[in-house]
Amino acid sequence: MEQNVGKVASKDGTIIAYETMGNGYPVVLIDGAFCSRSFGPMPKLAPLLADHFTVFMYDRRGRGASTDTAPYAPEREVEDIEALIKIAGGSAHVYGISSGAALALRAAASGIGISRLALYEPPFVVDANGHTPPTDHEAHLRALIASDRRSEAVKYFMTKMVGAPAIMAAFMSLLPMWSKLKAVAHTLPYDASIMGDFSFPTARVASVEIPTLISGGSKSQAMLQKAVRAVAQTLSHGTLRILEGQTHNVKAEVLAPVLIEYLRSRYSGGTSASASLLAAAGVK
Repeated sequence: MEQNVGKVASKDGTIIAYETMGNGYPVVLIDGAFCSRSFGPMPKLAPLLADHFTVFMYDRRGRGASTDTAPYAPEREVEDIEALIKIAGGSAHVYGISSGAALALRAAASGIGISRLALYEPPFVVDANGHTPPTDHEAHLRALIASDRRSEAVKYFMTKMVGAPAIMAAFMSLLPMWSKLKAVAHTLPYDASIMGDFSFPTARVASVEIPTLISGGSKSQAMLQKAVRAVAQTLSHGTLRILEGQTHNVKAEVLAPVLIEYLRSRYSGGTSASASLLAAAGVK
């Protein structure tokens, strides 16, 4: 499939690298932590959407071929998305996963030309029973990066912030992919800043008035499932989908039919996606 590569300048001069594939109404894909155009879920998802949309994949600032500009603030990443939407024609659908879903919510709340929104498991903490990151997590990450302790930063993010077992982080550090994680470790404070204290942003979610799909996996952590349902309950025009058998690492072939049906459908408040697509994807 033909892919077109380009670059666009964000409001503060940061150069955002992107590529497009397919034809149709534009859809911008927003990665979570660590991921980029060449690493993570989007390279598998984008081709599955490209028969129906013009798909925009991009490197978030500081990753891949995109540049970076200090000082960082989540608002700068919203401006990056706005720059992409402008070159897409002024309006676009947006899909975000994990901390990228939290970023997508920020962008939608800011009113930058997003016509329809799709989110997968933003990792908000909605009750005291879930894993809560340390209050100084962002500052600690910045200190580790400043002293070039990239491996420690990655392990800290995985264990203290995400809640993964230490033995899992230790095992992953032995794998070839660890070098890719370390390469973007300096952007982990950005995701930390986007999430803040990880508390549920009730006012922001309630302010999003565009049609929004919020989905999650039936086998994801209880904390993530609670966050997904809280988003669905708070949105004024939200549609909830639970993908049977899926976790936070959702399979592209399961997610894609759900996104296609929702983003192509005519919104009418809580409208169900087609039974055939949902059955094929294993969606409740």
